[in-house]
Amino acid sequence: MKITRVEAIPFAIPYRKPLKFASGEVHVAEHVLVRVHTDDGVVGIAEAPPRPFTYGETQAGIVTVIEQIFAPQVVSLSLLERETMVARLARTVGNPAAKSALDMAVWDALGRTLDVAVTELLGGYTDRMRVSHMLGFDEPAAMVAEAQRVRERHGITTFKVKVGRRPVGLDTAVVRALRENLGPQVELYVDGNRGWTASESAAAMKEMSDLGLLFAEELCPADDVLGRRWLVSQLDVPFIADESAVTPADVTREILGGSATAISIKVARSGFTHSQRVHHLAEGLGLEVVMGNQIDGQLGTLCTVAFGSSYQLTARRAGELSNFLDMSDDLLTEPLEIRDGELAIRPGAGIGAEIDPDKLARYRQDT
Repeated sequence: MKITRVEAIPFAIPYRKPLKFASGEVHVAEHVLVRVHTDDGVVGIAEAPPRPFTYGETQAGIVTVIEQIFAPQVVSLSLLERETMVARLARTVGNPAAKSALDMAVWDALGRTLDVAVTELLGGYTDRMRVSHMLGFDEPAAMVAEAQRVRERHGITTFKVKVGRRPVGLDTAVVRALRENLGPQVELYVDGNRGWTASESAAAMKEMSDLGLLFAEELCPADDVLGRRWLVSQLDVPFIADESAVTPADVTREILGGSATAISIKVARSGFTHSQRVHHLAEGLGLEVVMGNQIDGQLGTLCTVAFGSSYQLTARRAGELSNFLDMSDDLLTEPLEIRDGELAIRPGAGIGAEIDPDKLARYRQDT
């Protein structure tokens, strides 16, 4: 089970429509496919989605750091020496998506080697999750129409609404329109991506207090320490720390400092190994947890549902598992399908994903 080679393959797949939110917008999925080869002939795979406006990584940067720094540090390690790998990668600051994809590809290779699903290796709580769909910035009528279409076609009844970049009144009007058109049974929560000030956030949440929101996520910047504490102390819904709480230390700081009361786990930025640590900490602190999405493709989405379905806490809420619906194509041989508002893990060993070589050849950018 020795690692013999690591590949980082850049690829680009356009979105059908751009995804817009307070911290940026995405028109093309410029991601990196990571493959970990072993001396047994096993190949583990994962996907790294760079988000330069959030974590500072680019596609080219992910390829470079994996090929030039990380690969030499992990080649010759056993798939079981994950803590050694984590310690070696930690010598390099940042690069969360690159580290996470490498970590998840190792877990996938381990599952394939043992002929066991990654979900079972992690915890094996269930085999599926409810799906939450993200609604990016658009006109109110268009966002309502998208939500209705997604509910009718895929059975999804939980929606995360992007707010924070536009005038507060327009964002709150969108959320009100969604509630009025979708009814009280649908779960709605808002994500500001740090786009509002604390006072704007407080005013917006007061204006939406009658809409039965499930959560509020990252409405204002975490570095506005006093303003954020003041905001969170006023809210009557859980406040999710997302990009401000990547590591267990971040979570501890945000929660004990009164700047959040719930967290989002994204395996695309913390892998399976660090996500386990964040999960266990959240469980010990009694926090609400949602499985987030870094605008992953189908491979990244499979990694999210593999982790989220492993534990009771992470499977309790709908996970953000539908961003791939906005992509014009994907790399998997068998596309994912959301049925009755749920996404199931793939049967078989590892993550349960196989890459279509023809599609990879079409979309890769290093040839």
